[in-house]
Amino acid sequence: MSPTEPAAKSAVQYPETVDDPKAVCVRSLRIMADGDLREFEALIHPEAVNREAANEPVAARGRGPAAFYATALWLRGAFSDLRWDVHEIAADGDLVAVRSTMSGRHTGPFVHYDGAGAVSQVMPPTGRAFSATQTHWFRHSGGKIIEHWANRDDLAMAQQAGWVPPRPRYLVRMALAKRRARAATKA
Repeated sequence: MSPTEPAAKSAVQYPETVDDPKAVCVRSLRIMADGDLREFEALIHPEAVNREAANEPVAARGRGPAAFYATALWLRGAFSDLRWDVHEIAADGDLVAVRSTMSGRHTGPFVHYDGAGAVSQVMPPTGRAFSATQTHWFRHSGGKIIEHWANRDDLAMAQQAGWVPPRPRYLVRMALAKRRARAATKA
């Protein structure tokens, strides 16, 4: 499969390491949509850090495959039909950049967290589809990803998903969803 083809669901076994860092980085995006922890363990270094996890659940803020998998579960909880289409890949030494488009449908609450891990904002599901560009940056070591950060067009995603501009009824739904999410984290 070339890096620009859509990911196909299969029972393919992924090796512990892959010789091509670009292939590892592309695969890491694709398993965010449907991979299991075993697949993350094959691609993500035990000391890997996701520099984009500041507003994610506490479990996603750690290091290693389990933290990256926690990010995937968080995204999957909010978005169905999730996918990344890869447009370009560039590599220089241990650094790989991937220009992509993330798309999906907002079908679950999208919860943001503050620095302490408390619920700070919730976008209740709108059922609307979105497609927004992103650039992901990866550093690799020993055939696995050890660092990730990204630039995303969050405004385009928010507009397409129906979060902005917020209508009065949606603001009420946001407040109620936030109350429910906070209650769920206390339970």
